[in-house]
Amino acid sequence: MLLAEDDRAIRHALERALTLEGYEVTAVADGVEALAQAHRTPPDVLVLDVMMPGIDGLQVCRVLRAEGDRTPILMLTALVETADRIAGLDAGADDYVVKPFDVEEVFARLRALLRRTGDRADGATPDPAPAPAAAAKDTPGQVAAAGIRMDVQARRAWRGQRELELTRTEFELLELLVRNTGIVLDHATIYDRIWGYDFGPGSKNLAVYVGYLRRKLDQPGAPALIHTVRGVGYVLRED
Repeated sequence: MLLAEDDRAIRHALERALTLEGYEVTAVADGVEALAQAHRTPPDVLVLDVMMPGIDGLQVCRVLRAEGDRTPILMLTALVETADRIAGLDAGADDYVVKPFDVEEVFARLRALLRRTGDRADGATPDPAPAPAAAAKDTPGQVAAAGIRMDVQARRAWRGQRELELTRTEFELLELLVRNTGIVLDHATIYDRIWGYDFGPGSKNLAVYVGYLRRKLDQPGAPALIHTVRGVGYVLRED
């Protein structure tokens, strides 16, 4: 694991906690060091602070993604506005934690990222959600419904003829919704399937990802696909 955090106290505390949790951690203090270390010894996962001197975490993320590096990235941010969090996702991050954070939340998000990475490395597809997707048409390695087509093994997705540029978490979320087209998935189920942990009613994590995924799916003249069922969760369907 590569940890990049310019605040010495946070860096040392998080490095110690992650080491005690069983991770092998390389800790650096800025984005320049993070890029250099990632190129020297590619890590299994990166934990990047957003605001660092020289090259910030967002730029580190953009550079790695532009190079084709798909290593899972967890962003640490003190910025609480939704637009700031979306900027991290747009840069290619897979998930984020807002400071001040509970270290157990960091552990949970890392476990989820690494579990999903392991699933893909084994060539396996995720287990289906509890309810079957009657409206989805699946073939080996692919799933399609409501004008969405996904190649799970290649991690590519299209709406109609337009290919979607999705982060790892966005892809996982869309796949879950497509596999359960027409079925309302509650917040707890989605959190469990995507992150492996329910962050509670106060978390806006899911709403941010759904909002960003909607923007990538939307196209002029086409119906909205992801719908909010107030107080319950989300459903993918063509109205």
